[in-house]
Amino acid sequence: MKSLTHRYSPVVVALVLAGWCSDPVHAEEVFNVHALELDDQEQGNVDLSWFTRDGGQAPGTYHVTISINDRTLPEIRDIRFVKDQQNNQLEPELTPGMLKAWGVNIAAFPALANIPEDSPIADIGDYIPLARSEFQIKGLILNISIPQAAMVHQARGWVDPQTWDDGITAGLLNYSFTGANSWHNAQGGAQNSYYANLQSGFNFGPWRLRNYSTWNYDNQSGSQWHSLNTYLQRDIKFLRSQLVIGDSTTAADIFDSVQFRGIQLFSDDNMLPDSERGFAPRIRGIAQSNAQVTIRQNGNIIDQRYVPPGPFSIDDLYPGSGSGDLEVTIKEADGSESTFIQPFAAVPIMQRQGQVKYALTAGKYRSSGNNEREPEFGQAGAIYGVSNYLTLYGGLLGAADYYSAALGAGVSLGPVGSISLDVTAAHTRLDNNATRDGQSYRLQYAKQFPDYGTSFSLAAYRYSTAGFYTFEESNQRPGTDNADWELKNNKRAKFQLDISQNVNALGSFYLSAYQQSYWNQSGEERTLTAGWSTSLGNTNISMSYSYSSYPQSDMDSDRRLAINFQIPLDSLLPRTRATYSVNSSKHGSTSQQIGLNGTALADNNLSWGIRQSYTNQGNGAAGGVNADYRGTYGEATGAWNYGPDNQQITYGLKGGVVAHSDGITFSQPLGQSVTLVKAPHAANAKVLNNTGVYTDWRGYTVVPYASPYKNNSIALDTSMIENVDLENAVKQVTPGQGAVVVADFAPRLGYRVLMSLMYQGRPLPFGAVAKLDNGGEGIVGDDGQVYLTGVPEQGVVSVEWRDKHCAASYDLTAQQAQKRPVLEINGECR
Repeated sequence: MKSLTHRYSPVVVALVLAGWCSDPVHAEEVFNVHALELDDQEQGNVDLSWFTRDGGQAPGTYHVTISINDRTLPEIRDIRFVKDQQNNQLEPELTPGMLKAWGVNIAAFPALANIPEDSPIADIGDYIPLARSEFQIKGLILNISIPQAAMVHQARGWVDPQTWDDGITAGLLNYSFTGANSWHNAQGGAQNSYYANLQSGFNFGPWRLRNYSTWNYDNQSGSQWHSLNTYLQRDIKFLRSQLVIGDSTTAADIFDSVQFRGIQLFSDDNMLPDSERGFAPRIRGIAQSNAQVTIRQNGNIIDQRYVPPGPFSIDDLYPGSGSGDLEVTIKEADGSESTFIQPFAAVPIMQRQGQVKYALTAGKYRSSGNNEREPEFGQAGAIYGVSNYLTLYGGLLGAADYYSAALGAGVSLGPVGSISLDVTAAHTRLDNNATRDGQSYRLQYAKQFPDYGTSFSLAAYRYSTAGFYTFEESNQRPGTDNADWELKNNKRAKFQLDISQNVNALGSFYLSAYQQSYWNQSGEERTLTAGWSTSLGNTNISMSYSYSSYPQSDMDSDRRLAINFQIPLDSLLPRTRATYSVNSSKHGSTSQQIGLNGTALADNNLSWGIRQSYTNQGNGAAGGVNADYRGTYGEATGAWNYGPDNQQITYGLKGGVVAHSDGITFSQPLGQSVTLVKAPHAANAKVLNNTGVYTDWRGYTVVPYASPYKNNSIALDTSMIENVDLENAVKQVTPGQGAVVVADFAPRLGYRVLMSLMYQGRPLPFGAVAKLDNGGEGIVGDDGQVYLTGVPEQGVVSVEWRDKHCAASYDLTAQQAQKRPVLEINGECR
């Protein structure tokens, strides 16, 4: 009889497991648990009644995903389940504190509000009418249904401010270095150019101390070091605001942004739900060769990098440069340069009904040159949403010799879009006590047409009278001669336009245009970039055009056109693309280029490229190779390029360093808010959804980007690491602005073991619970077998079933030589 039982026991186990995992059905299927007692008298001592019903499971604590009204919460947490005597099902033990955090309006239910927030309740239907819960063992999901009237109204994407984490005390360093060594046949020796920026900081509690410094060197100008800003910043959560003390820039919504040293309190849109905020500038251009792109703001170099020939797009500028027009210089391999202006676009000023956005600033103006004045000033501005269709805003700015006032309104035009109009009046006192008065008028418009795939993101126009000066212009005085100062030519009219359009099968199109004119100066400052891209089968095609010019400038206007083709070669070379491009400049030179580029390594963290080009008008052949490696400890780039009369080597290194109480961790370049992954002894574990991010030799790493005031999921994969087990492979973090938050995975170190346990000469009964001293546990299956993870080399397994218990000692020393993913041992339980 025993052999027959062993022959069919896998079928019995399969039937029981089917009862655990099957979805609910209309007809109830009940398995006769006494069938498990055919060869085991002890089986009658194990309570298996919970396994007899569809979806049944034993009471206990389970690690579950929470779903409220079909909305899955980002957190996964331990919930204790108890037996409900009435319907013979499991009920979760919830607390008023949990329900409040999940958005339940517990204040509306006195029976619930009077219970301490940490006291468990078993049946939420006893406290909230029509509320219920259901435990879905398949997938470990707890579904909770709450009447909508019992929920606190929340905007989509809302995160409870009580969960915002200020993070740990930590030191931070973000570094970026680029260099180039060039050799020209007509010149002796090498031309060397180096650039570095350092973004350092220190976090303590809610305070963030930051410094942003740059260094650059070349053969002509030598070495230059600039500390661009140093400031102390923190959240003011109850105001949904930020406090900044030190060097910063004023808000650019109402007045033009200026640099200052002082104190500022301003609204932070990042603290709002995603559905209530939104912006981002992008720099596009075309390089004729392997070129150096230098970006300046307020006279300071804020970014420098090298790009290959063809169109380029830069959208990852350091956020500290978040206001003020940008001057972009493209320096080609032959030394020629072209420059254009990239304005920081604004959008129509609109605010949701009842919301207030404000900024208060007091300090000293910081000049970008040696000849500027640096007066003390104060500035205040506010934007208020009167209704869904009307927004009012205004501001005041005052200094010893300058003051201005602005007033405007934003109007929603419904299906036509939104528009804002404002006027700014300014009074300026010159050095000889003469005064100038003027006004500036601004109109901004934006509209998206989703049915047509059009994003008319910005159309803006500003006109200023001859006597109007911005605060920055009023401080740009080269000397005491007021006539000379007025020849600085204040701004007259400015126009901006940004359009993007998707045309289904025909691809997508973008256009960005900018024009600025000045008083007492002929001509205009102009920038135009346009592009189109589409796909024909597997071939991607794109076209880009750029134009720039300056009034009364020695530099000629610059025009560039580029056409690119990209063909995937996956069938021949996996993860490889062939490219062909044609670039043409104003002076008639045309360059044709062919190349290969792709990615390599298991995580696609190595990018590479090879190219060869030929240019007419006697310019000859050129080419080069480049590579970019993105690893756990940073990112490295390198390239070699040659032309008809020059060669160039470029290289770069960027990354981050986080110093914390457990040591120092190196990482990829850091964002504003970061996550420190802490998994001691789990070396080389991959952080999912992050290219090249693995734990270091100690089990630590940094996820370099985290969305502030939002729930971020951090997932760790230890499946390829021996002797490491995670109870929960996913952690949720909600960092504040600039915070370093910790995702502590607390891995269990030990082996994966399949134990066959005997008790009084017979296998332990099915359903008994086996536990390790370190918290690991498992349920005994057929033939007394139990699977355990995180098992130490030596120890004791405790087993309980109904009113009985026993313990089995084990020693894995001899089994370690097996080098198997799962060790198999036998044990005697006493």
